[in-house]
Amino acid sequence: MIKVSEQAKKKVVELMTDDGYNPISDYVRVGVKSGGCSGLSYDLKFDKDQVEGDKVFEDNGVKIIVDKKSFLYLIGTTLEYSGGLNGTGFVFNNPNANRTCGCGESFSL
Repeated sequence: MIKVSEQAKKKVVELMTDDGYNPISDYVRVGVKSGGCSGLSYDLKFDKDQVEGDKVFEDNGVKIIVDKKSFLYLIGTTLEYSGGLNGTGFVFNNPNANRTCGCGESFSL
């Protein structure tokens, strides 16, 4: 399961609405792809549809879909949003990551 902090929920709802998505019926698609300075990077986008094999979760009122391959890397992750001095954006607190880069956007296992 992927959890969503209250701060991340507020930002997700704001961005989905701004981009023409419905936060009640549409999804946040979270994935992992090759790349980044630590080997793997996170991918976050909005989606209206599920595809076969997607894992579907809902936490804190946010619907999340994850493809089967990415799910293995993301089990137990919490999506948070940071608006602090060190930068603004979504942060993935992933208990499976052995190493993360300084920007927090990539990781390795």
